[in-house]
Amino acid sequence: MKQSTLPFKTRKDAPKDEVSLNARLLIQAGFIHKEMAGVYSILPLGLRVIEKIKAIVREEMESLGAAELSMSAFQEKAIWEKTGRWDDAVVDNWFKTTLKSGGELGLGITHEEPITNMLAEHVSSYKDLPVAVFQFQTKFRNELRAKSGIMRGREFLMKDLYSFSATDEEHAAFYNRAKDAYMRIFQRVGLGDITFPTYATGGIFSQFSLEFQTITDAGEDVIYLDRKSKLAINKEIMSDDISNEIGVDKATAEELKTVEVGNIFNLGTKFSEPLGLTFKDEKGDRYPVIMGSYGIGIGRLMGTIAEVFSDEKGLVWPKSVAPFEVHLIALNDAEGKVLAEAENIYQLLRTAGIEVLLDDRHVSAGAKFADADLIGIPMRIVVGSKGLADGTVEITDRHTGEVKTLAISVPDIVTHFHG
Repeated sequence: MKQSTLPFKTRKDAPKDEVSLNARLLIQAGFIHKEMAGVYSILPLGLRVIEKIKAIVREEMESLGAAELSMSAFQEKAIWEKTGRWDDAVVDNWFKTTLKSGGELGLGITHEEPITNMLAEHVSSYKDLPVAVFQFQTKFRNELRAKSGIMRGREFLMKDLYSFSATDEEHAAFYNRAKDAYMRIFQRVGLGDITFPTYATGGIFSQFSLEFQTITDAGEDVIYLDRKSKLAINKEIMSDDISNEIGVDKATAEELKTVEVGNIFNLGTKFSEPLGLTFKDEKGDRYPVIMGSYGIGIGRLMGTIAEVFSDEKGLVWPKSVAPFEVHLIALNDAEGKVLAEAENIYQLLRTAGIEVLLDDRHVSAGAKFADADLIGIPMRIVVGSKGLADGTVEITDRHTGEVKTLAISVPDIVTHFHG
C-alpha cells in the first residue's frame, strides 16, 4: 500500500475525550474511528491488524478440529426463555427490539442458546460426537461503562468456540487442548510472557471459568499470581478455600492489574438439557450433551496489544500482527530520484512476498518519521539522497531503535527480513 492513497490520515494530537491509551493511540494513528461511546469503526490499517489476529486464532481453532461457521446476530426470544436468560434481571446488558410484525428479538451478546438449538437438529448419536464449531461475529452488549476504548465496547468482534461431547472425560480432553491453544495464540501475538490462566467466576455462563489475564496497568481486573506455577486467581473469588484448592497462596502471590483477553467455560448440560440437545449411547440410552464455550474478543486483544506495545512516540506492533512488515520511507529530493528508487524497492519487496507500506507523500522528513513512529510498523527502511549517492539505505528496528546501513540490493534487503 502507498501512504498517499490512504484516505484516513494520522492526527497531530490524541483525542481529548478518550481516557484509554489504546483508543488515543489507535485513533491518532488512523487505525480506528470513534462513532460514539463504546462504538468504533475499524479503518484500513486497523483492519489489517484485526485480520492478522483472526488468522492466528483461526489456525489454532482449526488445530483443535473445530469447524468455522457464521451465525445470525438476531436472537430468538423463545430459545433464551427456555434457559432463563431472556429476562433483564438475569442478563442485564441486552440490546432488544420489537418487530413490526410483533414480538421481540435481541442482538447477540453470546451464542450458547442458538448454537445448542442448531446442533439439536444434527446430533442424535454418540457417533456424532465430539464436535466443535467456532465463528468470528459481532456481539452487542449494552455496557453501563464504555471508557476503556476498544477493550470494552458496546459492539465488538468476538471469536466464540463451542464444544459438544458425550462424556466428561471427552469434554475435559478438549477443554485442556483448547486451553493450550489459547496460550499459543497469546504467545504468537506477543502477549505470552505476561498472560496467565486465571480462575474466576463464571458470570452468566457457569459457576466458575478460566480467564486468560494479561498484565497491564490499563486493566480493570486484579489477580493474585503465583509465578512458579504460572496460575492465578481473580480477586473477585479469592478465598482461603479457593487458594488452598488451586495452590495459589495469597500471602506470597503478586497482586497485579490485568485485562481479560480470553475465557473458557465448562457448561456441562446447562444449555443442552433445556434445549433438547441429547444423544443415544451404544446401549440406546439417551443423555444430554456436555458442552463448553471459549471466547476471545478480537478487538479487545488488539487494544491490549496497543496498550502493552507502545511508547512515548506511538505504537510498536509485534511482527506477527503488524499491519505491514516494513515501512518504506522515501525522503523528498528535487529530482525525484529517491522516490523512483523507493518505488523500485517497493515493487521488488512486494514480489518477494514482503508486506510494505510506502510513504511516498510530499511532506517533510520530520512528518514522515513522526508518523512512522506513531503507526508503529516494526521495521523501517529509509531511502534518502545521501544514501542513494552511497548506494545504501537505513534500516531501523522500531522495537530496539537499532539502525543498520545496508547496500541498496533487494536480495540483501529480502535476506535481512526473511533470512
